[in-house]
Amino acid sequence: MPHGKTLGMENLGYPKMSEDEIASSCPVCLGNCNCKTCLRMEGVITDDLKKLKKDPEFEKEQHSKHLLQALLPYIRTFSEEQMKELEMEAQILGVSLLEIQPRKADCLDTERVYCDNCRTSIVDFHRSCPNCKYDLCLVCCREMRDGHLQGGGEEVVVEYCKPKGLGYLHGIMKQSESPEKDRSSTAESNSKDQNRSIPDWKANGNGGIPCPPKELGGCGDGLLELRSIFTRNWVAELVIKAEEVVKAHNLEDMPKSPEQMCNCYNSAGEIDTGNNQLRKAASREESNDNYLYNPVAKDIQHGDLKHFQWHWAKGEPVIVSNVLDCALGLSWEPMVMWRAFRQITNIKHGQHLDVKAIDCLDWCESGYLFLNINEWQGEVNIHQFFKGYTDGRSDWKLWPQILKLKDWPPSNLFEERLPRHNIEFLACLPFKEYTHPRAGVLNLATKLPEKSLKPDMGPKTYIAYGVAQELGRGDSVTKLHCDMSDAVNVLTHTAEVKLKREDLNNIQKLKQKHKTQDQMEIFGVTQSVDENFHGTSCGAPANDNQSGDKCDESRGSELEEAAEAIANQGSSGESGEPSDVPQSELESADGGAVWDIFRRQDVPKLHEYLNKHFREFRHIHCRQIPQVVHPIHDQIFYLTLEHKAKLKQEYGIEPWTFVQKLGEAVFIPAGCPHQVRNLKSCIKVALDFVSPENIGECAHLTEEFRLLPPNHRAKEDKLEVKKMILYAMNRAIKDLEHQSPEPVGVKIYLAYLLEIPGLLLGTANEAQNSKLKKKRRRRRR
Repeated sequence: MPHGKTLGMENLGYPKMSEDEIASSCPVCLGNCNCKTCLRMEGVITDDLKKLKKDPEFEKEQHSKHLLQALLPYIRTFSEEQMKELEMEAQILGVSLLEIQPRKADCLDTERVYCDNCRTSIVDFHRSCPNCKYDLCLVCCREMRDGHLQGGGEEVVVEYCKPKGLGYLHGIMKQSESPEKDRSSTAESNSKDQNRSIPDWKANGNGGIPCPPKELGGCGDGLLELRSIFTRNWVAELVIKAEEVVKAHNLEDMPKSPEQMCNCYNSAGEIDTGNNQLRKAASREESNDNYLYNPVAKDIQHGDLKHFQWHWAKGEPVIVSNVLDCALGLSWEPMVMWRAFRQITNIKHGQHLDVKAIDCLDWCESGYLFLNINEWQGEVNIHQFFKGYTDGRSDWKLWPQILKLKDWPPSNLFEERLPRHNIEFLACLPFKEYTHPRAGVLNLATKLPEKSLKPDMGPKTYIAYGVAQELGRGDSVTKLHCDMSDAVNVLTHTAEVKLKREDLNNIQKLKQKHKTQDQMEIFGVTQSVDENFHGTSCGAPANDNQSGDKCDESRGSELEEAAEAIANQGSSGESGEPSDVPQSELESADGGAVWDIFRRQDVPKLHEYLNKHFREFRHIHCRQIPQVVHPIHDQIFYLTLEHKAKLKQEYGIEPWTFVQKLGEAVFIPAGCPHQVRNLKSCIKVALDFVSPENIGECAHLTEEFRLLPPNHRAKEDKLEVKKMILYAMNRAIKDLEHQSPEPVGVKIYLAYLLEIPGLLLGTANEAQNSKLKKKRRRRRR
């Protein structure tokens, strides 16, 4: 056993092993040694990479067919949009369609091209100013000609009221302070910004689009010209090739999704509640999606991929248990990760001894992190952060502090900074056809060209504190949001921080102060209070600064009783969690985080609820939310038990709610809003991927993001889903052409382009179609 003495000294890396066990099961020989030497050994990393490459070959042909079926409708639509723009260009220039030859855009393979109006990525056809290089996407071109350009617009600045000091965080308010004054001044400044005159920018009568004025980012001189990134006919040719391959493989009659029910249902078509691969996560009435597919990683067989796909195609989350059992055994202890990171960075990147942390109480970076309220720390030493991770940390009021690392390791390249842990993570991933970032056959993100600029899909680590009790304020490590792509999140490590009885008593006293503060501020800023929640109405006007004084004590008492009654609905024991989550799960030794994931079909009602009640939530500086731009994409809400009960009472919807246990991988479909609260301190590693089943949802989210204000945090289209669709389709066609009984020759298609270009452009008549069919028959003979 090499350097066994070192292993004995490095016992921190093996907290569950004695020195005798280490000696008998040598970590070096097993390839999971945590000592400084092995963590920086390139040979160990190379050997582990080879192990991953020994995974069995995927069924490429079947997966390519699956991709082809899923993507063909989007390629057709994309091609039609381009053809319409070519026809418009012919109209603008007054020439025939066949004479149109868009100039090639001047851009590198390693750069992204964005629309200067809506910030959406440009994949192929677009319009560009020859003078100032202002680019406009086809969607914006169409909207401008229709007279309702939406993608740009004015910036919206949401200004939170200034911080009121540490006391305010825990309900201590000064009588002289009035939150309404700050809010009204903010609303007034926003109103002035929105009333500023916007320069006139319209399309010409013939469909031509002038370059926008300087105030909108252009030069105001000349017309935007049609440009292309690929060759003129590349997308249209892709459609024809795809349709030929579909016919050659008889895919037209093949169902796009499994028709038969999975084995989660009995012969009567009802959910089999006794199935050990299911986990109850909701209690919706007259619904068959209250249970989630939950297999154990080592039990997953080759045929279980279709079972996964059946649930995944329905937009349901999937939970896979014990995935770490399939990995190599490297420790995810925080200090082992830190040691590994330090060894790599000392050599290649320099030391990083401090980290930026976010306090989830006021959502500010590196706030008052110590008991001494006069001590302000811009960054936190990594050792101090991890000490709080394992032992807990409290603020000056003895309120549990929930800190989360914003960006650690401080790089997008997880595999470079933590190469051994990156290999460990990839080894444990289930359903690698979808999740593997390089070899995932059904992961569209892997189809982009090697030299192209790729989106950052992870892996990324999420490290945050947590406590079992729902605090109601400052304990949401991930607020309600919706990822642009699919994601898988693995809980790799937990550390339980148990609160003492005196701590719990102190928390209850502070929560009462929080509740009183909420009542005062809600009455002070709302015209009327919802009767279902508060039991009464204040009836005071929204801008009346004295409205809080008009609510008498009896009404305040009714408010408190109503709020408490709702909080008690659906609760289980002292944990304060929904009854849908069994108490045994909340108290289990391996339980780490509570997840709430909403169904896509419930999103409109969720929007309504948040827009109606947004003033009842807090965010920056623990102040009330002054304005909502987009209730999901703003990432400013966390629905407590009280709000989830209220949501179900008013709108009849509820999320899937479950506890993620140590070693579980949670699959989150694109388009499903979700939030997370830690029951313990947790280390999670997450990876984004793009599945063919959810490509439509990714495209829909891209459209939602383009309609956000220019300065919104979610505005930029970093995923470039259209580009992924094009390259994934191209790859699938190439893979299937080799399997086709009648291979489709590129030269034949080029001949079609030369002889009958009108057909390719969608303008051919019946005679041209007939001519093409005859030529095909002759060539096949």
